[in-house]
Amino acid sequence: MRSIIFANFLAKPTMRLGPTLHVDHDNVKFLGNLVLNLWDCGGQDAFMEAFFNSERSTTFSGVHVLIYVFDVDSHEHKKDVEQFRSCLKSIQDLSPDARVFCLIHKMDLIKNETDRMKLLERKRKELTEIAGNRQLTVFRTSIWDETLYKAWSEIVFQLVPNVNKLQEKLEKLCNLCGADEVVLFEKETFLVISDAISRKHQDVHRFEKISNIIKHYKLTCGKTQARFKSMEVKNSKFTAFVDLFTTNTYIMVIMSNPRIQSAAIQQNVKFAQPHFEQIIKSKV
Repeated sequence: MRSIIFANFLAKPTMRLGPTLHVDHDNVKFLGNLVLNLWDCGGQDAFMEAFFNSERSTTFSGVHVLIYVFDVDSHEHKKDVEQFRSCLKSIQDLSPDARVFCLIHKMDLIKNETDRMKLLERKRKELTEIAGNRQLTVFRTSIWDETLYKAWSEIVFQLVPNVNKLQEKLEKLCNLCGADEVVLFEKETFLVISDAISRKHQDVHRFEKISNIIKHYKLTCGKTQARFKSMEVKNSKFTAFVDLFTTNTYIMVIMSNPRIQSAAIQQNVKFAQPHFEQIIKSKV
């Protein structure tokens, strides 16, 4: 999972990776000036026991975000729940302000969509009751579809400084351009940072699908020692272009009005770029 989002792995090659043993530490730069200090903790019993006892203070102190992963293929539900309770207790004691996210992972193993939704709602209800007064967010995920990008995009969205101001300016740019949608992607991970929508779309996962497509295309470009910078797609119903925007973001603009020329939109985007660069670099 971590390799797909932060190390540009495709889903299939991750099958060759071994399980996390003890703790894997990674410092990942995000949007240039935001450093994500990732601790990937192994789920084997011996490691979990150490996390809650001898290494409790080291593991749970100074935590900003806890992402707890439940495997739908697990046959030890009672133990999984008890470990989650212990995790919440440790977070409450040592990092009470941390945000908590739960990923119900490997949902692709459940073939029927109705059954997947029933399981998700059942787990959401169960975990919410366990959390009590602590707010938590539950996502369904799989490495084989867009749900993993959806979950991580919403998680990092809450960590981005000045995200409200960024959202406000993006909405103004969308209205100024007469665009249907304007979306900001982080440059390296292609996770969605912010979006502005003036026209509703039926596919709620479209941004994550685009993230996946562009990331695959970037990897293909890399194999030929070429760099991806921009692309434009046009048909009778819409025009879409993706281009490098600020130092650490790409921008995507979608237009369905045939009277609006993409060259005019690109000029507006060019003029807006310095303002967004300043917002993203600011930590206040």
